[in-house]
Amino acid sequence: MTDDLAYFQSEEFRQILKRYEESVQQGHSIYMDADDLADIADYYQYYGRSDDADRAINLALEYNPEAVGPLLYKAREALSLRDFDTARAYAGHIEAVDRQEGLYLYGEILICEGKVEEADAYFIEQAKDIMPDEWTDYVYDVANIFSDYNAFDKAFEWMARSQGDDSDDFKELMARTLFGLGKYKDSERIFNELIDHDPFSIRYWNALANAQFMNEDYQAAITSSEYAIAIDPNDAESLLSKANSLYSLGNYESALEYFRKYSVIMDEDEFGYLHQGTCLINLDRFEEAIQVLEKAEYLAEDDSPYLPEICQELAFAYTETKQPERALYYIDKTKDMDCDHVNMEIIRGHVYLASQRPEEAEEAFKTALRLSDNSQKTMLRIIVSLYDNRYVHTSYVLLKNFFRHVDKDWKEGFSYMALCCMDMKKTDEFLYYLKKAAEVNPKEARTVLGSYFPEGTAPQDYYTYMSNQTKTEQ
Repeated sequence: MTDDLAYFQSEEFRQILKRYEESVQQGHSIYMDADDLADIADYYQYYGRSDDADRAINLALEYNPEAVGPLLYKAREALSLRDFDTARAYAGHIEAVDRQEGLYLYGEILICEGKVEEADAYFIEQAKDIMPDEWTDYVYDVANIFSDYNAFDKAFEWMARSQGDDSDDFKELMARTLFGLGKYKDSERIFNELIDHDPFSIRYWNALANAQFMNEDYQAAITSSEYAIAIDPNDAESLLSKANSLYSLGNYESALEYFRKYSVIMDEDEFGYLHQGTCLINLDRFEEAIQVLEKAEYLAEDDSPYLPEICQELAFAYTETKQPERALYYIDKTKDMDCDHVNMEIIRGHVYLASQRPEEAEEAFKTALRLSDNSQKTMLRIIVSLYDNRYVHTSYVLLKNFFRHVDKDWKEGFSYMALCCMDMKKTDEFLYYLKKAAEVNPKEARTVLGSYFPEGTAPQDYYTYMSNQTKTEQ
């Protein structure tokens, strides 16, 4: 997919796409190379335009039923539906025309079936017939296939077989593989090298921003996103990247602006509207949140991975607007979804607490504890719900007891204890837990406590700032 994105951004592809779209708009028939039409279908599919993709690929097959590109498209469409027999039938047709592409597709099918080791063995066996001057390309292609299917350990193993490939394509694949392995600093270093070679590559800037984001260097990620936006102000990935980083810094107003810009371009993508909703909830603008979240719900397919979160956020928003039955409707709606049902029961309890129904809240919390086998994380989330519903003293007592029973390397919840102590004017305890929260879990500290500090204050500076504030007040 990396190669596809690079091609989609090329002038060559833009001209091919322009010719095709002009012919469609004018209602004229146009003869085009079948593989070019397959690329156009891939482009539409990538941007969620399934009907347009089908139109392009059907035209390609009409022009040339044996063209490799369209057959690969249909094979991968079958793979996405887990129709492996159909995919193998297409692989047979492709192999008769282009042995190498057929070989790669057979390996892909094995990976999709969950047979990663068999795919690896298959590629190793097929490598015996690869000519020396084709070896570097073969290694790259196989590594790229494993990377596309998130088998990053195998991708890395194959890249290690390369014989001194120093091309930008190889470096980019290595950077993305390292990213997939969680080695974000190493990935960042290579993308910086690539940017030195091509400072106008939106793809490189976005990939660098992603590596910085995962390394929680949000300010650097924003800067990288801004470089990409400067190159193309309408690049959806760049806008989304900046929005996500702003959100992680707690700058919800600015994040909302960029999520909106993203949704203008990707207006059929529920993700943008979902995150507009979460920004608005954080800004206490609940009626507006409901409007955009309901739009996200409307756009989401039944199998959308974002649908449970949409329902969750709608439940929160309706709770805040004093409509508990609507909130409970959205919790109930998730019962048959593939989601975190423990979390949904905690939210159910939260809704009951907010509507002054403590007995029903207790039953929901008991269900959550039972479903999670009394996990400590579930207990903590219940305590947080109690705090959010202003059961401050109860939360304080429960957290005191909770921290006595967790392992010494436990890192969660200290920010909430700091809040309890601040509300109860227990200054010494507040400073103690503030310091501990910032040391052991700066991400949680920024999320929970960041609004009490000047924008841009790093968690490691929270204790010093509040200590000085406390001395001034005394």
